[in-house]
Amino acid sequence: MQWRDTASRYGLVSRGLHWGMALLFAWQFAAMGMRLAFGRSPLTAFMVGSHGGVGTLLLLLVLLRGGWSLLNLRRRPPYGDGWPGWAARTGHFALYGLMVTVPALALLRQYSSGRAFAPFGVPLMAGFEGRVEALIGPANAAHGLLAWTMLVLVSGHIAMALAHRVTGRSDVLARMAGRETRNPARAE
Repeated sequence: MQWRDTASRYGLVSRGLHWGMALLFAWQFAAMGMRLAFGRSPLTAFMVGSHGGVGTLLLLLVLLRGGWSLLNLRRRPPYGDGWPGWAARTGHFALYGLMVTVPALALLRQYSSGRAFAPFGVPLMAGFEGRVEALIGPANAAHGLLAWTMLVLVSGHIAMALAHRVTGRSDVLARMAGRETRNPARAE
């Protein structure tokens, strides 16, 4: 069992973090999409009710994933040269930035509301009397907009992984599934 990444495939830790986070992000976007489409209902209340806790878990996981990626940086295949390599590098940088920024804004908004926050029963923030309006407004405005922007980038990420597989340029899907590939050129 290969725990660490290699030039020809991602290790077990990277794959587990990637696919686990993908499922949690899918849950988050499905919950908010259902709320937008169907309004308030028992199902959407259940899904949206988990939004803060799942978002906090995602922030923790993205920080772990970023640290793990840095530990494996020299073991991973290079992005490649030219426009495709630049686009892949920039896209991943933007995705990581949004995966940190979006939940951080939600936590800022939560703190500024003065309400206590205990995701999954774990006390993270004590409440206080009052509100910090100067922080709530910008956090409200940016959180949703940046989250939907992240969904667009994630969709592009998926489309490019499929395009690379179909065109034979590189099989990043096989590497993320744990299979060895002969063409490890990385331009996801």
